[in-house]
Amino acid sequence: MIGERWTCLILRASMFGLRHFEEFQACLGIARNILSDRLAHLVENEILARSPDPDDRRKVIYALTERGAALLPVMAALRQWALDGGYGDPSYPHLADRRDRKPVARMELQSHDGRPLKLQDLAWVGPDGEELFLPRTLRRSQSAAA
Repeated sequence: MIGERWTCLILRASMFGLRHFEEFQACLGIARNILSDRLAHLVENEILARSPDPDDRRKVIYALTERGAALLPVMAALRQWALDGGYGDPSYPHLADRRDRKPVARMELQSHDGRPLKLQDLAWVGPDGEELFLPRTLRRSQSAAA
C-alpha cells in the first residue's frame, strides 16, 4: 500500500499539512498523472480520504484517515534511519512536541517492560509460543506437502 515510488513522499507531505492536489504537485514536483494515480491508490486503501473543499467546491481535500495517521511512527522511524545513514538534511523540519517544541524521542522497539530491543534480542514465535526458525518453517511446509 505504501511501497510505490512517491507514496511515502505524499504521506510525509500530508503529515506536514498539504491537502490539495496542486500543493502536492508543486511541493513534490511529481508528474500529474503519477500523483493522481498515487492519491487514488491511497484513497482506495483508506489511508487518505478525499472530500470537497468547503471553501472552494472546485477543489478537493486529501486528508489522512485514522489508518493513515497511524503510519506516523513508521514515517518517523524511516526518517531517523535515513539521517543515521547520512541521508537527508538534519536541519530539515523535524517532529517536535507541540507543547514545548522539543524534538520527539527516537523511535525504538521496546519489550513489554520497556527495555530497548535490538534485532538480536528478538524472535518470531508461533501461536503456541514456540520460537520459529526459517529453516524449520521451510521443513514443515515441505513435509506437509509430501
